[in-house]
Amino acid sequence: MQVSDYIRNTISRLPISYVFTYRDFNPDVNDREAIIKALNRMVAKGEIAKLSKGKYYKPKETSFGLVPPDQYQVVKDLLGKGDNLTGYLTGYSIYTKLGLTTQVSNTIQIGRNETRPTLQRGLYKISFVKQKNTITEKNIPFLQILDAIRFIKKIPDTTIDDACKRLFEIVKNSNESDQIQMIRLAKKYPPATRAFLGAMLERVLGNRAVEPLSKSLNPITKYKIGVSSTCLPNATKWNIL
Repeated sequence: MQVSDYIRNTISRLPISYVFTYRDFNPDVNDREAIIKALNRMVAKGEIAKLSKGKYYKPKETSFGLVPPDQYQVVKDLLGKGDNLTGYLTGYSIYTKLGLTTQVSNTIQIGRNETRPTLQRGLYKISFVKQKNTITEKNIPFLQILDAIRFIKKIPDTTIDDACKRLFEIVKNSNESDQIQMIRLAKKYPPATRAFLGAMLERVLGNRAVEPLSKSLNPITKYKIGVSSTCLPNATKWNIL
């Protein structure tokens, strides 16, 4: 079978918007250049689209033009491979998912233990946020919530109070074991994040459950977040302004 036929047959079995590289075709050393040339010819003919150097996808066409791949597909190689997780989508990438904003950003943020310089892929700017906790599939949802609390002042197209109300609903509606897990993970976050989570969970779990957070804070430090007492009635107790 010719290389071009092999590539077309393989691509025909891939899902729409799936991002792939020449490595997805399992080429031997002699075929690598032939596969790359064949892929670029298909791009020129409009059969596939190019996301960035060496990355391609099967585009979905609409009356408004080509639909870019979803954000996970754009950065999946930066999140780990198989069970070896090295990163997770966070920040702008999940604010909409959490119901904190309706604004969609061209910036994709990734939480990682080891960060790297910002990079560009197609329309997307990819930036990295330092995560001090171990990243596992189970704790990613909690890390995303804690990241949203940490960067609450940077959530676009919303107010601090509206973001606070939504985050409180998310935290309140979590089961108790998940709430305790958030407390544990929050210990590696900045003091302002620990204070904000503590203030929210105190209203749900009571004083004793949030003692690990309150004891971790400097009692004279103030946290300028800009939330109102209407949204967070116990803000003053936690030195939140």
